Amino acid sequence: MSKVFSAHAVSVDGYIAGRGARPGQGLGDGGMLFDWYSDGDTQSRVFDFFKLSAPSARVFDTLAGRVGAIVAGRNTYEDSEHFGGGSPHPDAPLFLVSHRPAPELTERQTLLGNVEDAIAAAREAAGGKDVGLMGGGVLAAALRAGLVDEIVLHQVPVLLGGGRSFFQELPEHVRLRLVEAVAAPGVTHLHYAVA
Repeated sequence: MSKVFSAHAVSVDGYIAGRGARPGQGLGDGGMLFDWYSDGDTQSRVFDFFKLSAPSARVFDTLAGRVGAIVAGRNTYEDSEHFGGGSPHPDAPLFLVSHRPAPELTERQTLLGNVEDAIAAAREAAGGKDVGLMGGGVLAAALRAGLVDEIVLHQVPVLLGGGRSFFQELPEHVRLRLVEAVAAPGVTHLHYAVA
């Protein structure tokens, strides 16, 4: 069965976007969280416009190569300007979790009312590949439902001091087991299995 995982760039103090995040400015003042996507000399095999360091390219391309479908929350969708009618992944359909209508959806995007239905539909569409989660709200809902297998933090050495927190409140502790830690220029990749 396909795995469900989340992989996000995050500040040391736990933010995935800086202050002022909004449509058209999805990272707010936290754009440096993605500097490592373009600070290297190794072109990504999956996203041809990313030039990463060699260690980051290995981690990033391995994760991106696993993805068969994406599940995203409404804030991520809006702040990313609807992913231009597509998906944040070039080969994976998008499943949007929202209770509000989204009339701007395209044929690569599907609206579902809860994370359980979205993950089930994404697993079916993924064709044996894994399901990637985007956004703190979607990750929290999926953790509450016991549906997350792995969490990857691309931890950037900066304290944003405010913005959109990645981890939202959960009803209980979630134990993690470190699978791999990869230090790279401008980022440390921390790969955890949900225990």
